[in-house]
Amino acid sequence: MNENVNRSAKAFRSKKEEKRYWTLLITLIALGILFSYGLLVYNNPVPVSSPSFIPVVRRRMTALVAMIISAICQSLSTVAFQSTTNNRVITPSLLGFEALYSMIHTSTMFFFGATTFINFVGIGSFIFQIGVMILMCLILYGWLLSGKYGDLQLMLLVGIIIGTGLRSLSSFMRRLLTPSEFDVLLARLFGSVNNADAKYFPVAIPIVIIAALLLLIFSKKLNVLSLGKDVCTSLGVNNQFSVIYTLILVSVLMSISTALVGPLTFYGFLVATLSYQAAPTYDHRYIFPMALAIGFLIITGAYFIMYHVFNGQGVVSIIIEVFGGITFLAVILRKGTL
Repeated sequence: MNENVNRSAKAFRSKKEEKRYWTLLITLIALGILFSYGLLVYNNPVPVSSPSFIPVVRRRMTALVAMIISAICQSLSTVAFQSTTNNRVITPSLLGFEALYSMIHTSTMFFFGATTFINFVGIGSFIFQIGVMILMCLILYGWLLSGKYGDLQLMLLVGIIIGTGLRSLSSFMRRLLTPSEFDVLLARLFGSVNNADAKYFPVAIPIVIIAALLLLIFSKKLNVLSLGKDVCTSLGVNNQFSVIYTLILVSVLMSISTALVGPLTFYGFLVATLSYQAAPTYDHRYIFPMALAIGFLIITGAYFIMYHVFNGQGVVSIIIEVFGGITFLAVILRKGTL
């Protein structure tokens, strides 16, 4: 009898877990803000009293805004994607976002040359890249999640095959480039906040805010969606519509992140995996904030440490990918399956 009284349908099993969650969340946010402040003002070559101090901070602010956008896009989209697919190993990156990004830039260099590639910048090219990636996903979702198919696992399999094919084709074209063209292309294909341009922000920021808010509002239905198709349908939630709606928002966020800073294959997986460990709940209203805090802390902390401790500006994304890849392998080996 006493056991039944203590049962609860709340997000956390006990007050202690809830308290630990909020303490950890506030600590992570504080550390993220501290690293952000360090990135803006630490080791500034210009004295604070100099008129040039603020312009230097503004240039650093561009990179920081790109980090915030990447953290929001990668963390929210990965958690939502894994909840929708009921699989905590597969990520949106495996559906070919990075492969398509690489294909767009490699084919531009291969068919039109270095001059056209270097000039392939600006709002137009940014919107074009986002549009192509979203269009590919809409075709994939519309084809495989409706009609006679309606199979989420089939969609994941086809997405992985398409991504692998695009990577192979891009690799083949890169082998045919001259060494100078290859070097120019490779610099663009590395994920880095230095790839971000402030003139893209007026387009990217409003879209990211709207998509992120829609996902947060959809949190309660995501809780039901993560229980599986049969449970979702029995509870009165339209499974097919909910899946397609979520995946469209995921594709928008992933497209913007990839077009803005480049490929970050395992960053989202690393953030999501740590979030599940840090937030002892299945309620997305609490998982999403934790994922955002962890994602922001990882990217700001990595850039601050590599910039100001190891003086290795060009290897930050590589370090994040290495740790993310190791985490991915550890999860795979522990689970023994995808």
